Amino acid sequence: MLLPHQPLQDAAVVPSPRVPARDESGPWHSEAVCRRDEAGLFFAPSKEPTAARLAREEAAKRVCARCPVMVECREHALLQPEPYGVWGGLTAAERRVVLTRRRRREAELQRVARVPAAG
Repeated sequence: MLLPHQPLQDAAVVPSPRVPARDESGPWHSEAVCRRDEAGLFFAPSKEPTAARLAREEAAKRVCARCPVMVECREHALLQPEPYGVWGGLTAAERRVVLTRRRRREAELQRVARVPAAG
């Protein structure tokens, strides 16, 4: 299985800053900027020191920030859920926070929907 963060053979091809609208019928990850970058930037090596991890994650997030499919990548990582790495500009810990907030919001909306309107 090819992950979006794996380098491709055509890694030398760099899209122009004015990328035309993406073909929605194709896979979102075919447009991912990270496909041309080192996969190690997005996934931690074992026993990585904290300072090195933070620096690596910030560098990965900078790559994500310029990616035309960052939102699709993030949603993929949240829906899977991807347990490791930087996806869509979020670390695994940041994705857990987003998922927790979504679950709370959904639970609150369901609770509100069940409460009869006063009046």
